[in-house]
Amino acid sequence: MKIPKLLLSSGNRDKFRELSEKLSVIPGVELLSPADFGISLDVAEDGKTLEENSSLKAAAFFRLLGIPALADDTGLFVDALGGAPGVYSARYSGDGATYESNRKKLLKELSGIDDRGAEFRTVICIAAGQDERLFFEGKCRGRIINEERGSSGFGYDALFVPDGFEQTFAEMPQELKNSISHRGKALDSLIEYLKT
Repeated sequence: MKIPKLLLSSGNRDKFRELSEKLSVIPGVELLSPADFGISLDVAEDGKTLEENSSLKAAAFFRLLGIPALADDTGLFVDALGGAPGVYSARYSGDGATYESNRKKLLKELSGIDDRGAEFRTVICIAAGQDERLFFEGKCRGRIINEERGSSGFGYDALFVPDGFEQTFAEMPQELKNSISHRGKALDSLIEYLKT
């Protein structure tokens, strides 16, 4: 599939930066943001899976602008919490949730628990037509530490140490994080698809 223009439909500046840095290697694809069109679209993420939420967002932007739109949804699935916060990761601490309040709630829920295994998952959806959806998934196993470390990254990055590393995502250089993260792996699959 040839996609000359691709809208990265995230209003999250941190996520948009990660997406655009990684996707800039694709030749002949112009990356656009909602800000380029002077729009802001708040799509209700009321799906029960990452696939549903990413599809809802991508489809809404495609319907609005008529160009292929990319959206992703990411969840942190913690083993000891039965997979929570999962699809509710961004609003884990309730209405008005922030990165900080979500991290605080997670640490509280894991207080006194030794099993800290967790997995980040990202599902990317491209809506390229009225009924045309492409999905790409990436996963990264790791563990949740007892206190925040690092000042870069966003979301739960300061609490997550990927398997095989001692640094949290928030302590890593952006290039390293992008090469091993859940979102990075999903984007690698997308890039491979677009290149071929």
